[in-house]
Amino acid sequence: MSVLEAYIFGTLLIGFFGIIFKKNLMMKIIAMDVMSTGVIAYYVLIAARGGFYTPIAAGSTPGPYADPVPQAVILTAIVIGFSIQALMLVGVMKLARNNPTLETDQIETHNTP
Repeated sequence: MSVLEAYIFGTLLIGFFGIIFKKNLMMKIIAMDVMSTGVIAYYVLIAARGGFYTPIAAGSTPGPYADPVPQAVILTAIVIGFSIQALMLVGVMKLARNNPTLETDQIETHNTP
């Protein structure tokens, strides 16, 4: 395991444990964003290979070229992650209108039937 893989794995763990152990909803959203950044970074690390040419470069010598599909998948994952984060922030804003706090245990005690 390289040092870069260890850092990415550490980022994943920080985000995962932040989602589980933090009680504030904003901290949970930030931890989810950190975790998704780690997943995207790991995918980029796996897909990166040296010695390949871009498939649309003019005047390049013919040879092995880089596959553009992983790049498209990563761009799609970034856009989906951004939209999910925006949707979660809207949900937290609606919760903040009715509750004086964003702590999950206090919201559960105030809204229990």
